[in-house]
Parts: sequence; structure tokens; C-alpha cells
Amino acid sequence: MNIHEYQAKELLQKFDVATTRGKVASTLNEVEQIASELGRVDLVVKAQIHAGGRGKGTFKNGFKGGVHLSKSPGHAREIASKMLGQTLVTHQTGPAGRVVNKVLVAESAEIAREIYFAILLDRATAAPVIVASTEGGVEIETVAAESPEKIIREQIDPLAGLQSFQTRKLAKQLGFESSQLKSASKLFEGLYRTFIASDCSMVEVNPLVVTTQGDVLALDAKFNFDDNALYRHPEIAAMRDIAEEDPREVEASKHGLNYIGLDGNIACLVNGAGLAMATMDIIKFYGGEPANFLDVGGGATEEQVTEAFKILISDKKVKAILVNIFGGIMKCDVIAQGIINAAKTVKLSVPLVVRLEGTNVEKGKQLLKESRLTLIAADDLADAAKKVVKAAEAK
Repeated sequence: MNIHEYQAKELLQKFDVATTRGKVASTLNEVEQIASELGRVDLVVKAQIHAGGRGKGTFKNGFKGGVHLSKSPGHAREIASKMLGQTLVTHQTGPAGRVVNKVLVAESAEIAREIYFAILLDRATAAPVIVASTEGGVEIETVAAESPEKIIREQIDPLAGLQSFQTRKLAKQLGFESSQLKSASKLFEGLYRTFIASDCSMVEVNPLVVTTQGDVLALDAKFNFDDNALYRHPEIAAMRDIAEEDPREVEASKHGLNYIGLDGNIACLVNGAGLAMATMDIIKFYGGEPANFLDVGGGATEEQVTEAFKILISDKKVKAILVNIFGGIMKCDVIAQGIINAAKTVKLSVPLVVRLEGTNVEKGKQLLKESRLTLIAADDLADAAKKVVKAAEAK
């Protein structure tokens, strides 16, 4: 789950991480009121969407940039009038863009230096790792590609936690002056407490800044949370903004399905994440483009399979569907009955290729045969991929 920047700031403040003051607004009157309350000449108005690159983005109404400096409450209102209700397109949103329903009005900071700082889960060690760079304010992928020597990594012992000597070491490596070492160390410690206490999979601060007055601040933050731990954090779960999510993914989550929408035209329904990845790979190998990742899991019910089909068919780009099931805990006859139910509930207007193997496979195939559904049977994964690609091309 992701959250907005204004929500991230609220969370950081809870753990005593230094940041700028600000509030979120959804109307022009609120924008002007917040700007007046802050009582500052220099403010910043920032579009709130779940995507990076906002400052370099462009609104479909022609307004350039989702981050603008403001000199007065009236000016803040004028800026927000060109953002609220408008669609912002950035390199992360794709050409469709995202509608801006809220803006953050905050104090601006006179920046002397920008730094990149993130805490991630290192899959290789199954432990937290800090990734930092003196090249803040830009995409870390660009730094990694062009100047990898500027990236600092610091492994953290999950039992001992982030140690004081590590925060001082990082502060020195990142070029903080002696007078700033204490503030930087305190900020690093606060970010780590936030990461652990909130069950995060990522906390990214870009930029972490040093102001012209020498203050060390987390100016912008991005969070990813472990969805499996959200039951422990109802206050964080309540921050979810489904308006920022793919409607298909929202619907899938209601039924316990693991779905991620893609840009292709071949829909996939598979049990098991590994098999789902392999299915997408082999579709691409034979010249097709998968429309989604969909793992119904090992214990899916007939009802879940039916709901999965509804989600697949709701994608107007889909020209063919591939069902690839290897029955273990998930029995092939359950999948077959789910397919039959789905076909009765929704009109299948695209070709359906089915490959079943494993537990109760013969029973599953018999159910499909007796249902008289129009489908294309496949003997193995390669055969299924070839047939679904051909079917999609012919549609």
C-alpha cells in the first residue's frame, strides 16, 4: 500500500522526524486558509498523487509542473485552481495521468544541499539496508546508472537495529558538516524507527535537505507498507486512497485475489505466483503481451474464480484469456466449475484457452466438456501460449 506525501509527513512527525509544516487541502478556500495560517511569505503548493516526477509533470490543461512556489495566500489559491480536478501526467503515471483531488500547502525551504536517503528490505540478506547518495532530488536509478560510486549502502542488523556509530558514519559519508552531524543522526534514527514501527517495506526521502540556515529536513517522503502487516496498523490502513489505484486491483483485493494490471491484450488466470510469472514470460516468448498478473492462490473457491473472470473481462484491451492451472491444493475441478460459473454470469466475448494439470485434472476436463463451453484446450504450457497468442492476433 502507498500513501500520499501529506500523509507521509504526518507519519514522520509522529516519530519526531524533522520536516516542514503543512496541511492538505481539497478546495480553493482551504488552500487560501492554510496559506494564511502558515504565515509565511514563501510557501509551496504540491499536487498529491501516487506518482513521482510531479515537479516535472504537465497537466492536461497545459499547466506545467505539479510543484510550485507561492508568495501569498492569493497566489497559492491561483496555483491550486490550475491543479485541483485536473489530470497530471508524469513519467510514472503514463499518458493517462492521474486526477489531482488534493494539494499540499507547506512551508518552502531554502535549500543548500539535496540528499537521497532510503531504508529498504534487502532480499539477499532478509534485513533492512540503507541506500543513500549525495545526489538527491533526482531519480536514484539515474544515479545508479551514471554514477554508481556515489551510492552508499549500509546494512542493518535486524536484531541490534540501527546503531549510533552507523548514523554518524553515514552523516560523514554524505558530507554533513560537524554542526549538522547530530541533527542528521537524529533524523536517520527517526526514519529507522518509522520503518520498523510501521512495518514498512520502503521509506524513501528524496530530497533530504540541508537548508541555508543549516537545518536538516526530510522534505519529501515516499512509503511502501507490507500489506500482510496492515492488520496491526488500522490507522495506516485507513490512509488508503482507492481513487489512486487501478479499479481492477481494488476489486481483486476485495475477493482476496492477487491482481496487477498490465498493458497487453492476453489475460491470464493462474494459481501460484511463480507459475504466473512463467506464464507471462512464455506468452511474451511466443510474441504476445500479457494484460495482467493474476494469482488466484492455492485455496481459491469457485466464487473467487468467477470474480476473477469478471475482472479479466472488464479490461477492454483483452482479446484472449489463458487459464493455466497446475492443481495441487487447488483442484482442477474447482477451477473448471469456476470457469463454467463465470461463463454463465458474464458473456465471454473473447477466445478462452485452458490448460489444466494436476489434482482432479480428468474430472475438471470432464466438467468443461459437459458444459459445452466454447474453449480451446491445451496440452502443456508452450502449447497454451502458442494458442492464446494466435487467438489474440486473430481477434
